[in-house]
Amino acid sequence: MDTLRALLDWRSLRWRIALLVAVACCAVALTIGLLVHGSTRDRSLNEGAVKARNALSLALERYERGDATADGELVQDGAVPDELMSRLREGRSGDPVATWYDPTPVRPRMWAARLYHGQPYAVDVDMTLDLLSRNALDRHMWKYSALALAVVVPLSALAAELPNRRLRRVARTARRISAGDLDARTVAGGGGRGDEVTEIAATVDAMADSLRDRLETEQRFTADVAHELRTPLMGLVTASGLLPEGEATDLVRDRVGVLRTLVEELLEISRLDAGAERAESRPVPLAEVVADSLARTGLAARCTVGAVAPVETDPRRLDRIVANLVVNAHRHGRAPVEIEVAGTTVTVRDHGDGFPEELLAHGPQRFRTGAAERGRGHGLGLTIALGQARVLGASLEFANAPGGGAVATLRLPAAGPV
Repeated sequence: MDTLRALLDWRSLRWRIALLVAVACCAVALTIGLLVHGSTRDRSLNEGAVKARNALSLALERYERGDATADGELVQDGAVPDELMSRLREGRSGDPVATWYDPTPVRPRMWAARLYHGQPYAVDVDMTLDLLSRNALDRHMWKYSALALAVVVPLSALAAELPNRRLRRVARTARRISAGDLDARTVAGGGGRGDEVTEIAATVDAMADSLRDRLETEQRFTADVAHELRTPLMGLVTASGLLPEGEATDLVRDRVGVLRTLVEELLEISRLDAGAERAESRPVPLAEVVADSLARTGLAARCTVGAVAPVETDPRRLDRIVANLVVNAHRHGRAPVEIEVAGTTVTVRDHGDGFPEELLAHGPQRFRTGAAERGRGHGLGLTIALGQARVLGASLEFANAPGGGAVATLRLPAAGPV
């Protein structure tokens, strides 16, 4: 069905090329038809004028010999058409004979006239056969032009399918890359022909290589920094525990705690990037796990539970996702924070300014909170939540509520048959 819809889509490149070919064919056929029609008509009129001149000469010779006006074909004075008389009076120098074509549809005629002993005499030649021949030629030209157009347009649409198919392959590859599959390549899209489609495919592949290399470099850097910071951080944690109680000690311990959380999140992200995380799924009571996660955060939120479906997932990772979403809603949004559990879906909503447009378009980015009004943070909470959701085989979507506020929706896979 999708293939048929794509074939019938008039906005596709295939039909645009076919339309361009059809317009070009029509323009060529019209130009050639007009040229041939005009040339044929001029030749027919010239031949008719010669015939009329010869007929006039023969008629006058017979008239001089006393014949009965050549069987009545010689016309005198008042019977000569006005247009022919006008041309005869104007007269071209050196040519005493004037010709005029009468395009009457019933019986077209070519007239020839001259002055003889001061009186105008004229004859006419029937041009019906010439007119019928020209009309037949015009009909044949239009008929075969339409036939050629009916053959050329489908052939051009079929011929345009090859580059169109290659462009669709490049588009599919680009969509896979934008979805996160950096190993996608347009390997067979060019065929080594060196045309524009090949250049586009090569550019998309080079872009994917560059993005993959840059992402791998970023992931390695994140993992290396997290591992290098872990050892001195443990020393700081131990040293802060030995400090005497006081306001300065509390401040140091708070900052050390923040640094420890940051390093742990960086290590978690590095494991998610490396694909080292594996879910240990088992049947869990979804509503209870969400309630426990909320309680452990120590943050206020209104929890609504509907009809819950059986869920088989990793409770530790589910707890991590829900806790990060609730903390993010409190840190970057405004109260009240609402949690709704229904079926296999968990929805967390705040009543702040909502997610920034960049996050909605490209997803959460580490070390980027999207906008200054979203508050402080490292941009790692949503990144970890999204990574853990992928490990669980779940989907995590971000949107803004119509009435205001950010909405994060976690959809867990339903439990299989027991």
